Amino acid sequence: MTLQRFVDDALADHVPGCVVWVALSGGLDSSLLLHMVAPLARRRGIALRAIHVNHGLQAAAGDFELHCRELCQALAVPLSVAHVEVEPAGRGLEAAAREARYRAFAETLSAGDRLWLAQHADDQAETFLLAALRGSGVRGLAGMPATRQWRGLRIERPWLALPRSDLAQEARQRGIAWCEDPSNHHLRHDRNFLRHRVVPRLAERWPRAADAVGRSVAHLQEADELLGELAEIDLARAGGDPERLPLTTLRTLRPSRLRLLVRHALQRQGLPAPPAKRLTELERQVSVAGGDRLPAIAWAGGEARIWRHHLFLMAPLAAIDLDWQRFWDGQGPLETPWGRHSWELRSSSHDAARPMLRVGLRRGGETMRLAGRGARDIKRLFQEAGIPPWQRDRLPLVWQGGELVAVLGVLTAEGWRQTALPTRPMEDARFEDDA
Repeated sequence: MTLQRFVDDALADHVPGCVVWVALSGGLDSSLLLHMVAPLARRRGIALRAIHVNHGLQAAAGDFELHCRELCQALAVPLSVAHVEVEPAGRGLEAAAREARYRAFAETLSAGDRLWLAQHADDQAETFLLAALRGSGVRGLAGMPATRQWRGLRIERPWLALPRSDLAQEARQRGIAWCEDPSNHHLRHDRNFLRHRVVPRLAERWPRAADAVGRSVAHLQEADELLGELAEIDLARAGGDPERLPLTTLRTLRPSRLRLLVRHALQRQGLPAPPAKRLTELERQVSVAGGDRLPAIAWAGGEARIWRHHLFLMAPLAAIDLDWQRFWDGQGPLETPWGRHSWELRSSSHDAARPMLRVGLRRGGETMRLAGRGARDIKRLFQEAGIPPWQRDRLPLVWQGGELVAVLGVLTAEGWRQTALPTRPMEDARFEDDA
């Protein structure tokens, strides 16, 4: 099958009204992809755009951006350029750049759009080897899928079954110009070391090594899919809430199945799985923790706590400023430094003229007047409502003058009512290991 046929087939199931975006780095693979899809999209009346992410990590970044602008101008393809800041923060430069790149995709594209990435079979083989050398499980070894949904976008890789040699030959035959990334030859990067030192030696002994790895990856993707279905069954048995899992259910699972459920619940929240040692400690805590203990296990991007016979999985708690406050008209949603609260608050006696409300955090000693119960201590009400201790100081308290009228999402004073507003769907924040 020719490269043109691969692109043609990828466009065959296009939904009218959707935009196809090509992630354009300026290198050989993405430049060729844009060259080939542009005339096809034009003939079929398909809206085509390109996006270039400038990471600003090297002196040649400006040259890459200029090449992309000139290429898109020549092909009459609209181009969006995103300048991003890459903050490694202990994750490594490559991982941080990947995260910044996907964040730019999410901010630029619209729900329902298709994002085309130009990864090929050699990239897939490198991803598999990197995952194996890191000791990854099935999810990591399954590599990059040809198609998947992510944050309302459809991410596609039309050339994932093709070797880079085919792309290079096609680009030369067409006389296409591209930019060579000088960092691709820096062997301090793991992927580059595999690309230049390891994969060529493997190909000498096994010429079709990339094809063989591709078949293994396909089997692993199928296994990962089945494991996901099993984990979803266990999550339903545990109540269906990925943030709060009962210990009684967790203790019925064998260790491997418990680990699978924990990873799945974190994935549902868009949080990273803990490293092996942290996961082992989490297993131990699940088996020995008492009902009211508060052991916390933290890792980069996630945290687990046990309270009242439940395992709570969450993002790391942000520091709070007890002096924080703001004014609010009650019409919501309310944005705070610690999260978004999607509630509307109304007074039965002020429906016509909405009062201005003051929002702050708990300082201790607050009381609220409840219908039929009179004034009650907030601390005791939090205990009755089952609010975990680590959440209590982060809940917005709403005041009208000197009267506490609500704790958003938890308590409402006599004469007031809260209404939940529609919330945005949970986003899958996983970032794939792309080239």
